Amino acid sequence: MINAQDIKIGTCIRMDNSLYFCIDFLHVKPGKGNTFMRTKLKNVVDGRVLERRFNIGEKLEDVSVERRPYQFLYNDGQDDIFMNNETFEQVPINKEMVTGADFMKEGDTVEVVSDASTNTILFAEMPTKVVLKVTYTEPGIKGDTATNTLKPATLETGAEVRVPLFVNEGDSVEIDTRDGSYVKRITA
Repeated sequence: MINAQDIKIGTCIRMDNSLYFCIDFLHVKPGKGNTFMRTKLKNVVDGRVLERRFNIGEKLEDVSVERRPYQFLYNDGQDDIFMNNETFEQVPINKEMVTGADFMKEGDTVEVVSDASTNTILFAEMPTKVVLKVTYTEPGIKGDTATNTLKPATLETGAEVRVPLFVNEGDSVEIDTRDGSYVKRITA
């Protein structure tokens, strides 16, 4: 159990039979009345965000979580098979539990977050930025670089993103896995 004033970003708590991660908090001391914590909590299962207010001194059930690197091996239907880099144990994880799964290729390392008390996998997340090759895109027209126009491009993982006109087939690009946006072109 932890006190409400001890909530920080990344703290995991169990509330209403669900697990929540704190993504934002604010310690509020109004002119009149008691001090309280205003928090934004993200549901681990469905990703919904809710705002919740806790009084200072209120007891909350905290959950101990472990973050471990796992390597993506292959896709087996609805599940992706990952290998624990420390124990070499292979674990199936549902594709919906992996953030940025569209940009994942064999051999990539993801961070798997699990409940330490029950060893239940909560979710897995890709690194924030990954470098992928463009397998198909329409060729850019010479001299058409003054505008900030984007065109569709297919990456080596099969994901489709929007890239600037100067990006060609075979180029490597850096992609933000949180929203699938183009960051920059990687020159060799």
